[in-house]
Amino acid sequence: MMNIDNPLLQQTEWPAFDAIRPEHVGPAIDELLQQAHAALELAVGPQVPADYDALSMVLDVPVEHLTTVWGHVSHLQAVADTPELRQAHADSLPRVIEFTTRLGADERLYAKYKALAHGEAANSLSPTRKKVLSDALRDFVLGGAELHGADRERYAAIQDRSAELAQEFGDHVLDATEAFVMMVSESELDGVPEDVKQAARENASGALLPDGQAAFKLSLKMPCYLPVITYAHHRPLRLALFRANHTRASELGPAAWDNSALMQEMLALRQEEAQLLGHATYAELSLVAKMARSPGEVLKFVRDLVQRARPYGNRELAELQDFSAQHLGLDDLQAWDRAYASEKLKQQRYDFSGEEVRQYFTEPRVLDGLFRLIETLFDVAIHTAEAPVWHPSVRYFRLWRGERPVAAFYLDLHAREGKQGGAWMSDARCRWRRPDGVLQDPVAHLVCNFAPPVGDQPSLLTHDDVITLFHEFGHGLHHMLTQVEDLPVSGIAGVEGDATELPSQFMENFCWEWEVLQKLSAHVSSAEPLPRALFERMVAARHFQSGLLLLRQCEFALFDMRLHAELASHDRVQALADEVNAEVQPVLAPAFARYAHSFRHVFDGGYGAGYYGYAWAEVLSSDAYSAFEEAGVFDPAMGERFRSQILEVGGSRPALESFVAFRGREPQLDAMLRHLGLGSASSA
Repeated sequence: MMNIDNPLLQQTEWPAFDAIRPEHVGPAIDELLQQAHAALELAVGPQVPADYDALSMVLDVPVEHLTTVWGHVSHLQAVADTPELRQAHADSLPRVIEFTTRLGADERLYAKYKALAHGEAANSLSPTRKKVLSDALRDFVLGGAELHGADRERYAAIQDRSAELAQEFGDHVLDATEAFVMMVSESELDGVPEDVKQAARENASGALLPDGQAAFKLSLKMPCYLPVITYAHHRPLRLALFRANHTRASELGPAAWDNSALMQEMLALRQEEAQLLGHATYAELSLVAKMARSPGEVLKFVRDLVQRARPYGNRELAELQDFSAQHLGLDDLQAWDRAYASEKLKQQRYDFSGEEVRQYFTEPRVLDGLFRLIETLFDVAIHTAEAPVWHPSVRYFRLWRGERPVAAFYLDLHAREGKQGGAWMSDARCRWRRPDGVLQDPVAHLVCNFAPPVGDQPSLLTHDDVITLFHEFGHGLHHMLTQVEDLPVSGIAGVEGDATELPSQFMENFCWEWEVLQKLSAHVSSAEPLPRALFERMVAARHFQSGLLLLRQCEFALFDMRLHAELASHDRVQALADEVNAEVQPVLAPAFARYAHSFRHVFDGGYGAGYYGYAWAEVLSSDAYSAFEEAGVFDPAMGERFRSQILEVGGSRPALESFVAFRGREPQLDAMLRHLGLGSASSA
């Protein structure tokens, strides 16, 4: 009997996010785990045959309920963290991991799936369900189902400890970020946009500096950090913020948040896990469920991109150094000067600034333009709806097709205390034809960390913010527009990890189309759309320092893959980071730089030995978008084709098959290099 007074256990259309409290977490998870354990025992017993629907009816329903509720808890801990919620999450985490590990390694359940796969009924399964079954058998092996005795026990212990370490890693990054406070005077913020200064003054709550001047409170959250590091004339201030940001959660900061030992232990455990499962390295293990077939293939791919990008990067850096010396008086350009100097060079070369462009991208106008584009391309309608939310700034929307809603999403756009940095899409619920025949519509969380409104002025987005928003909506469309009704391959589920970025990076391209930007833009004061002349200058600057940007992406990807492909790398994380930096970059990073210590994608975000996927998927997304360029960017037939062959099929077939079904051929590298302004290449 469920406790109906617990909002986490109320099976309503919308989770009661506004009513969920830390004290609800433990009892809800206890009850759902009890049901899931009982369902597992029933499913492996003789009364349940090795039949797809029978197993789904008995097991998938309670497991999906547990997974969904745990997702609500984890989501709240990411966007509305408190010490009490963090503790409640930490208390339940080991028990959830213990069950999911047991479920994925249960020999009896594995035997039933093998019996199903080898039985006559398997021949009558749909192609989608055959893919589900194939993935399930692979995942049982990856989940330790073929391990025995001490190896099985050790595997379970590794899963438990790895989850604890990942959570602690992310908590350290958040705590180190939020703990940093810097009070400065107004004169030190000379050059910084006025709304950023106003927000800093408001955040200082009227505090004064020791000399009696008004204090302005700075933080490491991106809506504060980025404009200060980009526009502040005061060089010591840029250095202080840069150093604080690049030493977060490292041995160069407070010991309580140092992630050094956590990374070392996490990497050692990943290596041990890989060897238990019969793989030489964790990189090999990670690639089992990806498009790339070997670490060597990935390393070759990334290093090829480095070779293509390096001549451009070398030239771009030399130009920046010359400009800085001649026009800014910076004869020794340092890492903390590069964003500032780059903005000045871009202003001189292209006659506009990022701050000028930002005045045209008010949050309401950008959202309206984005929604209209999605409606045009993919034959849906987006309407505001009502649902309980975790913060007053969060909004809820429904996607309609024809006369019925087909999906929904929560939109949480603003940075605030207690919210993890970055931007992401996560599922609140997946599309699923439940065993009772009811079709469950998908629901997404779309989360960013933009500057909140200041006073009566709406939030202003940089063009990079706009690109980020389109990126996350690409993920959201992949999740929400799926037509797959089998849970394990619905939406993004079941898609190879190095192909999941295809729809998100595809959507970024629209941020450079004149017709799109006209509908996204309205000046915050005059309401005039973005001038065509300014747009042309933005397009001219599109590839500004694209070589350096690609080298940075390659540095992260190469570091991540080497970290997981080389034995004993856990003992030399920083040394490896330094080696990769020297191999890839035209100039060495500062000796104090510790980006690995806050690299959440790799240590707390599921991208371990998979960060290369951003570049890998960029090949797919650029080639896919080139089909729109050939047919007409707003061609409805091409939009329908992309929706039906990429978005709707989810993980029901291999990503390469979906790409070929859309494009008519395998992907080529040329479009990616052209979109990055780096020339072209032969087929890859």
